[in-house]
Amino acid sequence: MSGSADTRKYSSPLREQQALETRERILRATLDLLNVNPFGDISMDDVAKSAGVERRTVFRHFATKEALFDAFWIFINEGMNAQTLPSTLDELVHAPIDMFQQFDKNQGVIRASIHTPAGYAMRMRRIAARRKAFKQCFTAAEMEPASENGKRAEALFHLLYSAGAWEILKDYAGLTGQEAGEAASWAMQVILKAAKPDAQ
Repeated sequence: MSGSADTRKYSSPLREQQALETRERILRATLDLLNVNPFGDISMDDVAKSAGVERRTVFRHFATKEALFDAFWIFINEGMNAQTLPSTLDELVHAPIDMFQQFDKNQGVIRASIHTPAGYAMRMRRIAARRKAFKQCFTAAEMEPASENGKRAEALFHLLYSAGAWEILKDYAGLTGQEAGEAASWAMQVILKAAKPDAQ
């Protein structure tokens, strides 16, 4: 009896490790699928096949497709060392420089986040937290986000620090991720200077 209990207790860490490895395999399969077909939606069956697991295994780890993509976005951000929600205005102004270079390394996934229904839904679920972070950055820097200039500047920062800005600067202007990030950061600094109450 005690031997059986000891065996169950001993095997638990192994099962947990296997579960973590399976979860990561599913997330990596999602990454592979989106890198191959960034403009197409993917199904849970596609993910299961790519990961080499049963469909029910995917659902065991992620109850819904939304849960899978929420976890996937966190997984990607961690892999890119992404700080998507800056805590200071200075961090926000310089964030595109590093982030857009990371976008270059994950182009399929980033384009999928822009163009697929699942990617759109995934981004929309983060909007409230993003707006709150941006507003706090402006308030802490005494930029008066409620003022007309403050509202305009904050809105343009959302535009400039976005996957959409990276894609347009890359595709239309032919810039690299680094060049696009530097351009976005420069534009933010120009906007801030113009938006200050004492600006002429």
